[in-house]
Amino acid sequence: MKFFVIGDVNVDHIYHLDELPQLGKEVHPQRAVMQPGGSGGTMAVTLARLGHTVTLATSVGDDLFAEYALSQVRASGVTESAVQTASDEGTSTITVMQTADGQRTMISSGGANRSLSVSKLKKKDIESADALIISAYSLVEGEQREYALKAIEYAKKAKTPVPLFIDLGTGAVNKAGQGLIDDVLQADYLTLNQHEILALTGTSSISAALATLADEGLHHVAVKVGAMGCIVWTPSETELVDAVLPQDEEALDSTGAGDTFTAVFAHAVMGGQPLKAAARMANAAGGLAATRLGAQVRHITAEDLAPYAD
Repeated sequence: MKFFVIGDVNVDHIYHLDELPQLGKEVHPQRAVMQPGGSGGTMAVTLARLGHTVTLATSVGDDLFAEYALSQVRASGVTESAVQTASDEGTSTITVMQTADGQRTMISSGGANRSLSVSKLKKKDIESADALIISAYSLVEGEQREYALKAIEYAKKAKTPVPLFIDLGTGAVNKAGQGLIDDVLQADYLTLNQHEILALTGTSSISAALATLADEGLHHVAVKVGAMGCIVWTPSETELVDAVLPQDEEALDSTGAGDTFTAVFAHAVMGGQPLKAAARMANAAGGLAATRLGAQVRHITAEDLAPYAD
């Protein structure tokens, strides 16, 4: 199966702390790692490891971080024909600080990601894909937003319309808020977490938020609700799909778990799985991704997912 993925690649600096630092205070991490990350890179890598043909559209700087940010993309066999280099911007970096009780703070530089030029988008790449997956960070601003919107247009106007998956993201919704709603309403499948759906719709409960999206014409939504799992919704049903806890593996780091969820959800849906089974498989993948330090370290395999398929 062929997937076209639009989204960021980053170098993630991850610090696990006893407490988040206060102004002027120095703290020492329990663990500190540097890993390749980014929503686009993580989704592309996950899909490629599951045996799909994946093209990633992203942009890196002309700097030393570029090769590292793309290292797992290359190792996984993702096609790089849509990867661009922005000579006047640095490769994106993100500093993640998180505590054992789930508190998390991030410092993010969009960098070269936002310079993804629409002039280099090839219509045939979208039309020949079996599915288009877009991280909502790509819809926030700059040339990258123009690229993503044009890709959506190509997908919708293709002779055989290309299914569109959109994954929100806390940073994207914090910056653009309800301004994203017209864009995400074009999705055939929308994935997002509890905070994001409330901010996107300006409502105070998940049920009210889902009602708002229903009124606007969305048909398939998966709401990630952390340790509870996810809520899958269609106009005819709403169901909580329980989280899947990894056996014999400890959760260490949630970085990239949501992106892994979305990639596996798309993998399962496009493979013909019913929505609830796709959600079970995605829950399992997100849980497994969190057992390693870094977004792309834990390889998700078909064998990992088989017990949760229909």
